Amino acid sequence: MRNESPAASTIRIVKRLLLVVVGMFGFGFAMVPLYDVICDITGLNGKTSGRYAEAEPVPVEDRKITVQFMAQNSEGMSWYFEPNDAQVTVSPGEVKVVSYKVRNPNAYAMVGQAIPSVAPNEAAQYLMKLECFCFQEQPLAPGEEVDMAIRFFVDENIPEKITKLTLSYSLFDITDYEISGDEITAR
Repeated sequence: MRNESPAASTIRIVKRLLLVVVGMFGFGFAMVPLYDVICDITGLNGKTSGRYAEAEPVPVEDRKITVQFMAQNSEGMSWYFEPNDAQVTVSPGEVKVVSYKVRNPNAYAMVGQAIPSVAPNEAAQYLMKLECFCFQEQPLAPGEEVDMAIRFFVDENIPEKITKLTLSYSLFDITDYEISGDEITAR
């Protein structure tokens, strides 16, 4: 047993606790990039990759995949948001364009951001988006309605057991508001 003064013991404990706090803080910052890497590699949580930038694929005509489309608003998002087509059938490698209809029913401008997810999880790595409204923020004026397109294909290396996948978007309100008197405007 050590014979140290209470002040020295307290200083040692405080140093250890500070080291633990710094370690926890660093671990918290490292979790987001680590999670992104794991999701990209494994398709975990249905997370899709970003924009596909390689050469356009060649369709495999002897196989068909059903792609279903879903839309949901996050809490606090008041826009009307739905796919124009509930599903399409594609051959792996076939480039397809579909769209979602979105309308801002409010009397003020808003900005939305769509986050994609694919089910089953293992199919996420095979859904390649060439163009997608989810790549950028979507500002809408009061009452404005637009069709937002996705240009995609299903990779020809998708496992044979996957015959159907679902592409779902969650729409989030990311508007930065400025309030003056009774008027609300997007900055």
